[in-house]
Amino acid sequence: MKVLYMTNEYPPHIYGGAGVHVEYLSREMAKLTPVEVRSFHNQSEDLLDGRLKVRGTAVDPPYVDGCPPAFRSPLRALTTGIAFNGQGIDADVVHCHTWYAHFGGLLAQHLYATPLVVTVHSLEPMRPWKRDQLGRGYNLSSWIEAVALESADAVIAVSESTRDDVLSLFPDIEPARVPVIYNGIDIEEYRPVVDRELLQTYGIDPERPYVLFVGRMTRQKGVYYLLRAAHALDHDAQLVLCAGGADTPEMAAELEAMVYELQRERDGVIWIPEMLSRATAVAFFAQATVFCCPSIYEPFGIINLEAMACGTAVVASAVGGIVEVVANGETGLLVDPRLSGEPPFDPVDGERFASDLAEAMNTVLRDGTLAGRLGAAGRARVEQHFSWAKIAEQTFELYQSLLE
Repeated sequence: MKVLYMTNEYPPHIYGGAGVHVEYLSREMAKLTPVEVRSFHNQSEDLLDGRLKVRGTAVDPPYVDGCPPAFRSPLRALTTGIAFNGQGIDADVVHCHTWYAHFGGLLAQHLYATPLVVTVHSLEPMRPWKRDQLGRGYNLSSWIEAVALESADAVIAVSESTRDDVLSLFPDIEPARVPVIYNGIDIEEYRPVVDRELLQTYGIDPERPYVLFVGRMTRQKGVYYLLRAAHALDHDAQLVLCAGGADTPEMAAELEAMVYELQRERDGVIWIPEMLSRATAVAFFAQATVFCCPSIYEPFGIINLEAMACGTAVVASAVGGIVEVVANGETGLLVDPRLSGEPPFDPVDGERFASDLAEAMNTVLRDGTLAGRLGAAGRARVEQHFSWAKIAEQTFELYQSLLE
């Protein structure tokens, strides 16, 4: 058997959890069967003695100056999908990640008669705020996703919550075609470490506790509510924001203004807008007192696994797959954002959500014994349930079932 992964992201071109997923799954899968990865970027390398081949395809822009900017990303996704197929496909299974790659998988299913597997890392109907970013391009991304999910031979959900969303939004999909296979974590790479000098390099005082946020400055990630909650954090606590990549310039300006306002009010607010190296991120995770994940939509939340693997207590919103990753009261504290049932699915009472976040973070900040217990339990939970080797085996068994 040979497996072909189609993906927008692949190292070093990673900006979200889906890219992390493909990186580690492809490496583990290559220990079981030959794997080829086709990405949206100019890259080419052979790994694991040639069992893992990475081939990038950065196509020329399929648009001219008259094309609305919001349409460029969706159109590039379609053109790249065509290019993937134009290179020829000799794989037995094609596995796509995120809607960007789905068009390429659909073409492969029709042209090369390969079984199509799609992993659901997120769902467009659950992210209506993306219309602010893509305009009517959001109609195109939603259509591609719907056709791919309804046509795929298997739709992998990364959590039970995601599976429920898939079956609710797309009732024509047979439940038997939607297995749940979680994301994973490399417990050798993500582990407790101490590097006080690194913290000082970024202006973080290693003698003071700090709350860490790592993620994009988007509505989905809930950083807006964290910034409001930060006004009520204990005075001695620092807030470290590793955040960039806002959905729109307007959102970037709004969140930047909130950060500057917070910095005028209190010290110890450190904003790091650039992408961190993985080693630096691990050191930040491991030395934080609390990792906060205030997302309002999170199909899985791999970022919480990263914090837990580093032995850090988590405070997170009780949404989506997070409740399956973070054991409330055992590995962290979960806060119910009480989301509206209507788009854009924001908290009904944003001030209350921010206040509850602050209370949960302060609970951990004020009790070192609690923080240590939650962190140790998080590490143990990750070791027991979320290894990439186990996840690769489950995915390989799914591939085999499609070829029988």
